[in-house]
Amino acid sequence: MELRQLRYFLAVAEHLHFSEAARVLGIAQPPLSQQIQKLEKELGTRLFMRHSRHVELTEAGRLFRERARRIVEDADLALAEAQNAGRGETGRLILGFAGSTVFHPLVATLLQRYRSAYPGVAIGCEESNSSVLLERVSEAKVDAAFVRLPLDCRGLATEPLVEEDVLAVLPPRHRLARRRSIDLADLAGDPLILFPRPIGPDLYDSILSACRASGFNPVISMESPQISSAVNMAAAGFGVTLIPSSMRQIRALGVTYHALKGGSLRTTIALVHRPGERSPTVQHFVRILRETARQASRD
Repeated sequence: MELRQLRYFLAVAEHLHFSEAARVLGIAQPPLSQQIQKLEKELGTRLFMRHSRHVELTEAGRLFRERARRIVEDADLALAEAQNAGRGETGRLILGFAGSTVFHPLVATLLQRYRSAYPGVAIGCEESNSSVLLERVSEAKVDAAFVRLPLDCRGLATEPLVEEDVLAVLPPRHRLARRRSIDLADLAGDPLILFPRPIGPDLYDSILSACRASGFNPVISMESPQISSAVNMAAAGFGVTLIPSSMRQIRALGVTYHALKGGSLRTTIALVHRPGERSPTVQHFVRILRETARQASRD
């Protein structure tokens, strides 16, 4: 039994006339009649009673019509779903996020644009540090991930979204609290709160290198579990810390945020994904990311 035969049968069952059904189907009447006869032979029963000017369904034909309609509808639905998935209009996209990346408003803007363009795609989220996310993407457990550069991305494709300055966060009643901007060298005597190096080894090293280039070796007083938690540790008086500028929205009691003169430290939020990615959902996401990044760079 072929799907084509079911479509032919349903056309005849609807019009109760072979010539009219053939016209609607866009085929000649003899092939249509032959396929209906072949179907009846395979089923071992007649589906139509033939009359000189019309046909009518037999009892078997009426019962078969309901089943055939469901089969054809299911086949059409399966075809549409497969085509939509192939175009990246449905399916699932698993995104990873390094904790500090979610604070930048452009990340939310990108997600909103993607959801608006592809509402049929379900988005799953996973938060971890950059090093773990690189492994998750490489192992195809996550489709793509937002990380912070500088970072050794281990051969993964990298799509920069936005670059931002690094700010100094000073604890309550710090001697430099009244200044709008400071030199990195001004922090030479302060204990420094940093995230553990494994979370982002390249960013960690770039901070230490910038400190040394400013004439001092920083004394790391404490490591925070994540970049975001360092602000709360600064508020508790454990020292100063350095964070991406988008994270200044964290409101910890008494801390102050200060630009670093000369733009001595910068970091970039980027999306990493497997090179040569063929998934339509990932391809569409990357395309919208590039459009968003271009627009942001012009604003």
